[in-house]
Amino acid sequence: MEEINAAREIASRLVDAGHVALFAGGCVRDFLMGRTPKDYDIATSATPQQVLAIFPKSNEVGAHFGVVIVKNHGHHIEVATFRTDGSYSDSRRPDHVIFSTAEDDAQRRDFTMNGLFQDPFTDKVIDYVGGSIDLHAGILRAIGDPHLRFSEDALRLLRAIRFATCLQFTIEENTWQAIMTHAALLANISPERIRDELAKMLVSPHRARAFQFLVDSTLINYFWPEVIALMGCEQPPEWHPEGDVFIHTKIMLEMLGDNVSLELALAVLLHDIAKPPTRTIDADTGRIRFNGHDALGAEMATEMLKRLRFSNEIIDAVVPMVARHMQFMNVQQMRVAKLKRFMSTPTFTQELELHRVDCGSSNGFTDNWEYLIAKGEEFSREPLIPPPLITGRDLIAAGMSPGPLFREILDEIETEQLEGRLITREQALSVFQEKWLPKV
Repeated sequence: MEEINAAREIASRLVDAGHVALFAGGCVRDFLMGRTPKDYDIATSATPQQVLAIFPKSNEVGAHFGVVIVKNHGHHIEVATFRTDGSYSDSRRPDHVIFSTAEDDAQRRDFTMNGLFQDPFTDKVIDYVGGSIDLHAGILRAIGDPHLRFSEDALRLLRAIRFATCLQFTIEENTWQAIMTHAALLANISPERIRDELAKMLVSPHRARAFQFLVDSTLINYFWPEVIALMGCEQPPEWHPEGDVFIHTKIMLEMLGDNVSLELALAVLLHDIAKPPTRTIDADTGRIRFNGHDALGAEMATEMLKRLRFSNEIIDAVVPMVARHMQFMNVQQMRVAKLKRFMSTPTFTQELELHRVDCGSSNGFTDNWEYLIAKGEEFSREPLIPPPLITGRDLIAAGMSPGPLFREILDEIETEQLEGRLITREQALSVFQEKWLPKV
């Protein structure tokens, strides 16, 4: 059963029991925008106890706030009692709620486009907050007093940026001013929640707009203040005619395609994060330099990603991309073995895209990118790193004891193999025996 039908069935049982049941929030917004909702939420006049009486196997995780998760045909539908929220002492959740009416419930929600209800059976939209008009006009507007809405729940600060970014909406002026006024409240939000909102922005095709919003609103100061230093960090104009590091980074984010991994978007955002602290000016030539910004950038990226509790898997993908992005300038001088190893890393395809937008947003040089594309086609006939011709077992069988020399021998044999000078196992064993085994 489709989720919408599962939700309608739940609503029908609530109505049959004498309660009001309406679709609420995001699913109504998506319906009006012609999008398929990701999930369906139901708002109802039934109290949590009444919902549980009708659906006894439901999950009571949010019953204190009037929320019950009802399972139906494999779908988990959130059923929430119409309510008015009390005070928010932690800037995240209400200290208490009062069950009320649909109109009161709409008033306590975040943005007008999310304050809409819909009859599950007739599709009639019920609008107490002007959300339909704002949705049609592409305006993100806080419901009621925006200062109160953001003071209640500071996560709404980031949600506003995310919605405006992903939907390409304009943020209404009073709402925008309230975001800037209350930006410091973001310090009350857990790193995990900030991470999740940031991730959704970065995988959006409009990620560069989110980047600008986060800086202009000063929200980024409260989780990644290092980014602010990119603004005004001038670069050598002969290599970066586009401007400072912030402009360069923003253009790169714009150049990325629509379907981009979170790892690549993060690597682009962080690839030059260490340029401000490494910036120097050559006393003789006056040239601006950023020596070591790739290595320091990898360290800074690690710390910044850990700060927002990104997974080790994400960190292990992003940090090498930051560390290696300057190596692309040397690819045409690399020996075949080194080039194949360089191209064999798990993130190489994404690194190649990072390099493309890095050059495209600055000097426009594409020779190294084109070289690697051609080499990729040339090397595609066989694995970049083929199975080894000999292994540690062969060294042990020859009477050697395991130790650091093992790695040196195997690496040198692999280099000769990658260079095409060793083809067979017999050739590799012969070289090994001649070079490393004592002569009898």
